Amino acid sequence: MSKNKREAELVKKALVVGALYVKKRGYGEIEATDSHKLKVEYIYRALVEDKLIQPLAKQDISVPNMEHKLALWLTRQLPSDHPLVVGD
Repeated sequence: MSKNKREAELVKKALVVGALYVKKRGYGEIEATDSHKLKVEYIYRALVEDKLIQPLAKQDISVPNMEHKLALWLTRQLPSDHPLVVGD
């Protein structure tokens, strides 16, 4: 998997957007006190459940790989001229 230079920023933004998505879908709310790992896994699993992202193979499931999937998902949601997308 090739890594975007701004992947950390994309993951941070994906957690915000993903938290709004899961709340609107009725999956519950992500609390500010939840760990980073829990937030990533929760949003990843919600997006997989709704078939918005392709699931990782069981042996590849890890926080960094889930973060990468979230970053890719967000990249597809943003306009092509968005600062986080431009200049990959």
